[in-house]
Amino acid sequence: MKALKKLSLLAMLCLGLSACKKENQLTPESSTFEQKINTKAATASVQTVTAGFPETFESGSKGSYATASVTLSSGSWSLNDALIGNLAADAKNGSQSVRIRNTGIVSMNFDVNGADVVTIAHAKYGTDANSTWQLWYSTNGGSSWQQSGSTITSSSTSLTTATFNTAISGNVRFQIRKISGGTARINIDDFSISTGDGTTTPPTTPGDDSHLLMGNPSNAVASITYPENYLMERTYYSSSYSKSRGTPNWVSWHIGSADLGSTPRQDDFRSDSTLPSGWYQVSSSSYSGSGFDRGHNCPSADRTASVAANSSTFLMSNMMPQAPNNNQGPWADLENYTRSLVTAGNEVYVICGSYGSGGTGSNGGITYTIDNGRINVPSNTWKVIVVLPNGNNDLSRVTSSTRVITVNMPNTNGLNTNWKTYRTTVNAIESATGYDLLSNVPVAVQNAIEAVTDNQ
Repeated sequence: MKALKKLSLLAMLCLGLSACKKENQLTPESSTFEQKINTKAATASVQTVTAGFPETFESGSKGSYATASVTLSSGSWSLNDALIGNLAADAKNGSQSVRIRNTGIVSMNFDVNGADVVTIAHAKYGTDANSTWQLWYSTNGGSSWQQSGSTITSSSTSLTTATFNTAISGNVRFQIRKISGGTARINIDDFSISTGDGTTTPPTTPGDDSHLLMGNPSNAVASITYPENYLMERTYYSSSYSKSRGTPNWVSWHIGSADLGSTPRQDDFRSDSTLPSGWYQVSSSSYSGSGFDRGHNCPSADRTASVAANSSTFLMSNMMPQAPNNNQGPWADLENYTRSLVTAGNEVYVICGSYGSGGTGSNGGITYTIDNGRINVPSNTWKVIVVLPNGNNDLSRVTSSTRVITVNMPNTNGLNTNWKTYRTTVNAIESATGYDLLSNVPVAVQNAIEAVTDNQ
């Protein structure tokens, strides 16, 4: 069963806007979102990183896979079939990260007091095959262990952040267990534990049409403490941004009939100056000559009600390097089909993103990064679309029979032109990314709709 994640919305009522189609609709311009990142409903603004964390694995050394303990900045860790790697093939932030092979285990030899959220950066080592791993925890000093969250697949050579909602009080310690891949190795870095300060707020139901109504897939937080899972809540869409990849992890938005107008495409691609100070700002020319399109996550044509709405989609923080035949082919066709559902009397909630590393653009061959290594080229692009007839109280109207369209497309120029070829399940996307999609939907409904491949 998935961890229940709360989403709180503090908002002003629509005032004097006749276009508001819902009784409780909120105008994005007057909405302030506060993402709840654990089941205690502690607000993100009061989340505190536990002393000694994130553990960056920079302070210790261990060059052998033999079982041994090593003292790091956070405390003593036991590394079984694991070492601290510093080779070029090790995926790492800084100069070192943990490298695990076979069914190795990396375990804390000490307790911390409480853990609401655990984030872990992970990747596969060099050219090794994909592997899966799990996070486990103990509340009795290591006498017994339980798994936290779902099994994670490491398929990218670039670090990707996995987020676990733990909501554990009292003493707790964690371990990472590699469970597949044989001699294929994975890297682990930036292990972080966050807790609340005891301040709680009553959970509230998000308003209809809010971009995160279906949930915050990775529990992204609007804090520079989370550079690989940085929450950006905009008027016209919300996203989780990765500083190291130079792209969103995912983008989430709502489309209703009021979003579709006659505003022309602005084509004003530009850097995002709202990124935290010191972060690299991808520019409009960063993709030039790469063989990849500046692929929108939230599409331009989904935001044609005003110039401001359309222009917002051309921020480079909304882009991913997309193979032209992906972006302009089945991806574009699915976008057009989605809008046709809206004009036919529906509203939709869309979550899309990318994962992995290594795509094939118009220049041929596999490309892993562009812009002198500053931007990761994903191996896959994915999208989840929840379709509802127009109405009110949207979250409560999601049932086990709600249509959910999910696709997973290879980021290559040689893909099939029919988007329906790439339909899959939400569960499959969650397995590939480590995200918890549609997390605000009741668990029983999630279990039903996330296991089904759309066939309409």
